[in-house]
Amino acid sequence: MTDSDRFPLLTDEGRRLLRRLREHPRAPKYTAQCGNRLTADYLRRVRAFESELRASPRGWPPGALPHWLDDFVEMCFRDVPFYRRYGDRPLQFADLPTTTRADLSREIWSFVPDSQPLDDLIWYATSGATGHPLTILSHPVAGACYTPLLKLALTRHKVELTSGAGQVACILVGWQKRAYTYPSITPQQNDAGHIKLNLHPDDWRRPDDRAPFLDDCNPEIYTGDPIAFAELLQLPLRSRPRALISTAMMLLPELRRRLESHFGCPVVDVYSMNETGPVAVRDPDMETWTLLQPGLFVEILDSDGNPCPIGRRGEVTLTGGFNPFLPLLRYRTNDFAALDYRGDQPVLIGLEGRRPVLFRSADGHAISTLDVTAALKPFALPQFALHQFADGALHLRLRNGAAADDSQLRAALTPLFGVTQTLTIEHVDSFGDKTLNYTTDLSPTTQPPNP
Repeated sequence: MTDSDRFPLLTDEGRRLLRRLREHPRAPKYTAQCGNRLTADYLRRVRAFESELRASPRGWPPGALPHWLDDFVEMCFRDVPFYRRYGDRPLQFADLPTTTRADLSREIWSFVPDSQPLDDLIWYATSGATGHPLTILSHPVAGACYTPLLKLALTRHKVELTSGAGQVACILVGWQKRAYTYPSITPQQNDAGHIKLNLHPDDWRRPDDRAPFLDDCNPEIYTGDPIAFAELLQLPLRSRPRALISTAMMLLPELRRRLESHFGCPVVDVYSMNETGPVAVRDPDMETWTLLQPGLFVEILDSDGNPCPIGRRGEVTLTGGFNPFLPLLRYRTNDFAALDYRGDQPVLIGLEGRRPVLFRSADGHAISTLDVTAALKPFALPQFALHQFADGALHLRLRNGAAADDSQLRAALTPLFGVTQTLTIEHVDSFGDKTLNYTTDLSPTTQPPNP
């Protein structure tokens, strides 16, 4: 692909900014190229979505269903191969079967509606850090709709994005051994810059380039997960963002306080996942989570799949979404909360999402779960779970039938954890439906710092 393919609406000023970010003398060793692929029509659709976000109510009355839900379920039963297998549609919404990440992982293509054009289909692989590795099918418009949702989340903290031409709007930071990194341009913000970076020193020509490059970019906001933000705290940055947006993992209160004190800006905690995009934002009072998408219905289910009463904790289960290639119907997230109301608005209470997990190597260094996924990626493992005990010993469980022998797996993990690290490998017939790939018994006091 050329830049004309990646950036159909690129202006001269956007082209100059993109070149500056690519050729900056302190830039990281970018590992990929990525664009927005937004045509004029696609950009109109993104702006229409943003207008709808501002104008449409989010929620439904207690005991009722959203007004759009019946048509959405009808479309799923008529047009989506996976849901057609259910047979006749039940009379009651609560009688519909639930779905899980395992369903998506097995055959993501069967969730694409028959009527959905395949023009500009894009796909990307998720790491599977807390569930089954997954390929997401999506569309440039769906990818661009993240920005309006994050802007809406920022307004809960009284932050309005103002960056535009010639400026860097957002830097997405990660911390892992290997990552896709690239600069890009955001046409819905007048060709402001967007950069995906890996803070791991190995991804830079010189580790000391990290802070000067970030300072020169001076992004309006940073997005990332708590592990990356912990590393950002260690850099001698002079610039200060207007906000940090934390996604993907649970952000613990003490880290939030440290980040807000250090950077002098709000840390906006967004509950988001690759399957749905941003779902809810934690309110400044830190007690409730406000829903972000008008076209996303949230249920709370017990372990048997029954709806929980208002105020009772259960599994967050989602229906709807804005990705036309992935309409979700009662999708169990493996995250837990209670649903309550503030006035006429449903909110989430006590949300417990995916906790960040860092493993520890034999010499005490931190190991990201994403690096473990990369090490195991060459193997056809239908399901696995790696656990680290408090003494550092590792226990790897594999579903029988994995196309790898134990010696190959040890050879893949040893460079990460060290030759002296104890590793037990167990083959099992079944895991159950909700097993997490990565868990640890390391307490917060024994968790290793980022190297």
